[in-house]
Amino acid sequence: MSDGSFYQRDRTWHPPAYTPGYKTSVTRSPQRALISLDNTISEMTGPVFGHGMIGELDNDLILNWAKDGEPIGQRIIVHGRVLDEDGRGVPGALVEFWQANAGGRYRHKKETYLAPLDPNFGGCGRTITGEDGSYRFRTIKPGPYPWPNGPNDWRPAHIHFSIFGLGFAQRLITQMYFEGDPLIWQCPIVATIPDRAAVERLVAALDMANTVPMDARAYKFDIVLRGRRSTLFENRMEGN
Repeated sequence: MSDGSFYQRDRTWHPPAYTPGYKTSVTRSPQRALISLDNTISEMTGPVFGHGMIGELDNDLILNWAKDGEPIGQRIIVHGRVLDEDGRGVPGALVEFWQANAGGRYRHKKETYLAPLDPNFGGCGRTITGEDGSYRFRTIKPGPYPWPNGPNDWRPAHIHFSIFGLGFAQRLITQMYFEGDPLIWQCPIVATIPDRAAVERLVAALDMANTVPMDARAYKFDIVLRGRRSTLFENRMEGN
């Protein structure tokens, strides 16, 4: 593993912090100019996770909350790899995920949507990436839901992700959408992203080759974290 610091973020790839079409950004966005700081040792060296911290059903949202039956909805598998900017797999990354149920409702005490809760679906889980950066989990395809941004705004079906890589500076929180969903291109949050190619990187492709016949469809979603500046050693990238 190379011990260089992480690349600076390419902020042109990310949405502007202040986007009035996404109303809550008005109060959440910074009011002063950003300050650029070098990586600290702690940002480059931690945290470290292991498979021992993961429960048997943490990566199975179909079963990890089930009480008197399985949840209602389309059964799916989400899989892919966590990579860095140089295309290398990131092993040992903690991948956490949470979502609404098939009706578009979250299990949250402040939820206001009228869709019913599913008593057998909790909507959250986690896993650790393998040596090649791969991850996989089972779940129910979430439903879209309305939200009070505009008079009739709806969020497309999506799954939230939080990823801890090989250093705190690689931390990423993002969302995954589903191929073919027309609501993606009508969502005010998605519209804050200036580059269509960047939006398409958030859309998971239907992966029929990895479906389980008569059981679950599959979607493939690769996640890219910040890469490291590496030190050249005898004309090779150190750590390769």
